[in-house]
Parts: sequence; C-alpha cells; structure tokens
Amino acid sequence: MFKNFKIHFSLILLCIVIGGCKDTANTTSVLVTNTKELTQAIKDCVAGDEIVLKNGVWNNVQIDFYGEGTEQKPIILRAETAGKVSIEGESFINLGGSYLEVRDLYFKNGHTPTKTLIRFKINDEKIANHCKFINNAIVEFTQPDRDDTDHWIELWGRHNSVSNNYISGKSNFGPTVMVMLKGNQHIKNYHQIVNNHFGPRPRKGGPHGETMQIGDSGTSMTPSHTNVANNLFERCNGEVEIISSKSNNNVFENNVFFESEGSLVLRHGNYATINRNIFIGNDNSPFIGGIRVINTGHWITNNYFYKLKGETFRAPLAVMNGIPKSPLNRYNQVTDAVIAHNTFIKTETPFHFSVGSNVSQSAVLPKSEIRSARPLRTTVANNFMYKVSTSDLIKAYDTIDGVNFKNNVVAIENQKVKLPEGFLQSKVSVVKKGNFLYVPTETDRNIFNGFDFETIDKDLFGNSRDENSTVVGAIVGNVKEETFLFNKKEYGANWFDADGEKTIGKSITINTSKELRDQLVKANSGDTLLLASKAYEISDELKINKDVVITTKDKLQPATLNFSSKATAFRMQPKGYLRLRNVILKGTTIQNTFTTLNNNMSQAYSLWLDNVEISNFKSVLEVSKGSFADTVSVKNSKISNVEKGFQLNKETNDKGDYNSAFVIIENSDFQNIEATILDYYRGGYDESTIGGHLTFANNTVSNSGTKEPDNILIKNRGIVNLTLSDNTFKNNPVNTIAVLWGEKGQRPVNNTISNSGEIKTVQNLKLKLMY
Repeated sequence: MFKNFKIHFSLILLCIVIGGCKDTANTTSVLVTNTKELTQAIKDCVAGDEIVLKNGVWNNVQIDFYGEGTEQKPIILRAETAGKVSIEGESFINLGGSYLEVRDLYFKNGHTPTKTLIRFKINDEKIANHCKFINNAIVEFTQPDRDDTDHWIELWGRHNSVSNNYISGKSNFGPTVMVMLKGNQHIKNYHQIVNNHFGPRPRKGGPHGETMQIGDSGTSMTPSHTNVANNLFERCNGEVEIISSKSNNNVFENNVFFESEGSLVLRHGNYATINRNIFIGNDNSPFIGGIRVINTGHWITNNYFYKLKGETFRAPLAVMNGIPKSPLNRYNQVTDAVIAHNTFIKTETPFHFSVGSNVSQSAVLPKSEIRSARPLRTTVANNFMYKVSTSDLIKAYDTIDGVNFKNNVVAIENQKVKLPEGFLQSKVSVVKKGNFLYVPTETDRNIFNGFDFETIDKDLFGNSRDENSTVVGAIVGNVKEETFLFNKKEYGANWFDADGEKTIGKSITINTSKELRDQLVKANSGDTLLLASKAYEISDELKINKDVVITTKDKLQPATLNFSSKATAFRMQPKGYLRLRNVILKGTTIQNTFTTLNNNMSQAYSLWLDNVEISNFKSVLEVSKGSFADTVSVKNSKISNVEKGFQLNKETNDKGDYNSAFVIIENSDFQNIEATILDYYRGGYDESTIGGHLTFANNTVSNSGTKEPDNILIKNRGIVNLTLSDNTFKNNPVNTIAVLWGEKGQRPVNNTISNSGEIKTVQNLKLKLMY
C-alpha cells in the first residue's frame, strides 16, 4: 500500500534542436513500487515512455501529471494490470501539457480533497491539450458530506478525451463531468466524451446533480464544439438534467439513455445537434424523460423514444417557453429549431410545447421569472409515432402558433381518428425486432423537405437516407430480427464488470439480544434476520449500514424490541436500507426510533416499515442536514404515544433540496402524536428535481397535534407531488390538517374530518428565488 504522498510530475523532455524528442528506441516503461522510484521515473521520462504503477492500493495519491508528449509518442501513466491498481483515500490527478494519457486505474473508497478528482489543468499556465483519460473506473468516489461540491472530471484546454470509462455513484453536489469554458484557450475545444458507461447516479434530492454539464450560464454564448457520442447513461437519476448543455455547437450522437430519470437538456447556448440517440423508459417511472429544448437553432433528428412517461420538464420532447429579454442564467426563447425524423414508440404524449409557461403565477413571481415567450420558427416534421395517445399527441401549455407541424405520421390500424394539423394517420403495421425495438413495415409517403433537410442523410442505424427517400421516422429500410438497440458490454472500461457479482441473501435466526447486535454487524446486504416471538432488550443503538430485513419468523406473533439506548433505537448510515416487518418497537420516551448520522451522510439510505408498531419514543425519524432518504415507506403500521412523527425538515436554506425523494404512508394508524405527524420540507423556487413525492392515503389520525405550536398536523411546504386521500382525521385539536399547492394539481380526495381543523389549498405558493 502506498500512503500519504503528493507527487509532482514535471516531465522534462530532452529534445535535440532538429528531430524532436529522443529516438523511440530509447523510450522506457518503468514499473514503480514506491514514492522514490516514482519520483526518479518522472525525472527520467521522455516522450513515448510509460510510468507503470505496481498493482495494489495507492492511498492518498495527489498527482500533478505534467509533460510534453507527441501524438505518436504520448506519455502514459497506467496500472500494471488494468483494474488492479486502486486509487483510494484523499486523491486526485491533475494533467498539464500535451499528449498525456491516464489509463486502467480504479478509483474507489475515497474522495478528492479538492474540488476535482481528474482535472485537465494544473494551473492557468499548465493546461492539458490532446490528453486522454481512458479505460478507468470511478465508483462512489463521493464526498463524505453530500453538501460539498466537486466534479469528478473537469475538462479544460482543447482536444482532450474522456473515453471508455465506467463512472457511477456520485451522490454529492456538482456535475459528474464538467466542461469548463472560462478563457479563450478553452473554447472551440472539440473535446471527445465517448464510449463511456455512466452508471447509476442516485437521486440527489435537490439541484446540481447532473451527470454532465458543458459550460455554464456565464460562458453559455461561447462555442464549445464538445462531442458526446456512443455513451451509455444507465439510471442516471441525479436530477432532471442528465446532460446540461450550456454552450454553443455541441454534438450529442449515438448515446443511449436507459431508464434515466431526467433528460438531455439544451439549457443554455445555441446550435446543438442531437442525432441518433436512444431513450428507453419503462412501465414504472413517470420521471423518465427525453430531450428538453431552449434557445436557438438546434437540430433534433433520428432519435428513438421508447416508453417515456415523463411530463413537463421531463417530457419525451419538451420545447419550453422563454423569458422575454432573458438574462444569461434563465430561459431564452426557442427559435429556429428542427425536430425531424424521430420515432416515438409506446410514448403516450410525445410532444410538450411551451413547457414552463407560468403567467398564472405572476402574483408570486417577479416579471423577470415569467416565461411568456413562445417558440418561434420551429419545425416538427417527418416524425413517426406508434401506440401513442391520439387525443393527446401534443400537450400545449400556451399558444403554439410559432410551430410548423408537417407530415408527422401516426400508426393507427383499425380506426379513423381526428389528428392535429400536420399529423397524418397511417395503417402501417409495426413489428418488434428486439428488446425495446419496434420497426414499421413501411412508412413511405410524400415527406416534407425543409431547408437543409438533405443533411439528415443517415438514419438511427447509420443507413443512408438519400435525397429521394420518402421514409418518415428514425429508421430507414429493413432491420434484421433480434436486432439489439445497444449492448451494455460495449461501453466503459474493458476490464470492469458493471453488474458485479450477484449475491443471494441468507436467513439468520436470532434468539438473543446479543445475537441481534452481533449478526447485524456480520450480515451481508440482502440478508434477513429472523426474530422469535419474544421480547428482546436492546441497550445500544443498532447501526444500519447495509441492506437488511429484520422480521419476526411468525408474523402473527410479532417480536418486541424494548430499547433503552440513549439517543436512538436505529442509527441510519450511508447505504443503510432497513426493512422492518412484523415487529413491535418500544422506547422509554427519551430516544428517537430512527436517526441519521449528524454528518457525513455521504449516500442515501431508505426505510421501509410494514406491520410495525412504534410507541413511547421522542421522534419516529430525525434527520440531519445533508442526509437523504430515497424512500421512507410506512404501511399497515401503528404509531402511538410519541412526541413527533417523521421530521424530514432540515434543508431550510431554501436551495431546492429536501430530505427524502419518496414518502409513502398508507393504511396506518397514528394516535397521540403530540406534534406533527410529518414535517416534509422543500424550499426555494427550483424545477430541476422531482421536488419530493408524498403519498398519505387510507390512514387514521386521532388525538394528535396537542402540542403542535403551528397547529398543523402534516407539513409539506414546497413538496411538488402529493396524494392526500381516503384518510380519517378525528379529534385532533389543530386548525389545519395540511396546506396543498393548487398550482401543482394537489387536491384532497375523499378524506373524513371530525374535530380536526381543515385541509387548505393555496393556488400559488410563494417560494424564495434561488437564482
């Protein structure tokens, strides 16, 4: 193991006046095993040389890698064996110079102590050009504090490449990959971000969770010419913008977005090309999007959309309203966009126009935030649709008279329907050719030939679309049976197994309190701890840092856990996923039932309660700022005689963050809760996230709120998605049960109220502006 050293690569290349660097025959490959050898190898290195890190763990590696290689003879820093050198602890690599390569390394079990892990510059004088980061893996190299901001890869300079890497698991603030454009030496950069596998990025619970960002609002009018091609984005769920393009002339081609809860967003900047990409959703998530369009001159062609259920900002194809005379950091009007030859399959409402129109909120928003500038001179032509909603092909949030619809074909076999102008019905049949892939048997017709449409000369698979082609949609010609839209193994580092080893959880019988403590420490994720139908006395808090089930073997005779621990019964830690079933939890009124760590909640946790009784605790759930639960689920349970319920309310700086993505409380009974049943808070005017999701249904709440200072049972301020239905509220001495947000479509449904105040609805909720 190589510990605690900072290495400064100052690669001095010995060149003769005529003839360049040393002869290739004199270049070397040096295996380094310790700091001394590494330092010497750097001093002796010339163009074409390799510095080879010996297999093992390199801890706290802080490298400035500098040198002047050549196109034919780059300077390479690599692992002895690909994937067998792990970079851990507080580590980073900065590159400065030309034709440098970093390859075959495995970044894990650590975080960068600076703002970047891989940075393509050392300082403003030592900038990387023509450098590569290739065939590496970065996995969960995330900050201990989710509120801390960093970038895993930061591109500066020109002609740099990030390729064939596996990158996943960033859970803190900041884009995973960031392209910087501050300075003339960084514009017109022609960076290549290609052939990477961007694995799951978990929901962040607030903004600044992009997988990729190209530029920022301050440099959004500069030309970047960054090429993002042949990448797989798998379940990148950080926020609504998977990719946030904030500069001019970027190209997005041949990428696959698989079940990712967000969109490829042309947030700032103009003249982007989005061509031959694949967007795949599913039957479960209503948050999976496609492409969102803002600004001028974009061409969106030959893309394939399958089972996308997202709406508004996450719609399959969203074209936004802009703000008149918008500042750089807000929303410019969409003009001169072309959306042509795309295919939509099993995507109910393909087109959403004037997304973000918010004139109705003028009473609570300043004029500078009102998006009233509708799309202009935008062409939507030659697109193909199958199994879509014929009555809801277009969802318009404002007048869309600036959009020209031409020759868009909808496959409908057995009925005659009325379609919007510019949409044509066809009886063409559609055949399934492989997973997610449906191909029309023929779509020949007189297509619309708009300005420059001859440049759309290839289809989704790269087949030629000649000037006489009469085929609409993204696919031209025949497609072979069992054609795969993508092969997961073709992306990322060639040595890294993105699926990993699949483990099967085992069941462990627990007879004593000591066994429960000990086995919880020893258990692996996926294991189930089986309790006997008896009482267990627990004097210490139980730490949850893995995926574990605790249940009673005989669910008709639940075990009782009597806690005398001081602060909490269960301590929720990063990656702690606790499923409690068929148990009774009792406290002594001085401790919480569940509590997160006070800090360093680096990754999400989740909590599921099913048929659980909780009584005599201080709070049911207390969280810290920066902690985040993906899911808090309570079903078929009873909670009584506690001071407070679920306190998901620590993100009070009004920056759009919240403490849980999903809160689901169903078929449960609450009695004698002194304060709020639930305090679930999101502050700040932000639209880049799911915005929280609360379901409170089929519950009974009684004799609660007796000591609630605000006289409200359920606090849900700023939460965007809410269901409040079929509940019974009786004998709760409060003025208000909950306040719903009318603008977001929140309405109470079939609730019974007796001596419990009222459910209020506020149409427009005033929130603090974040920008």
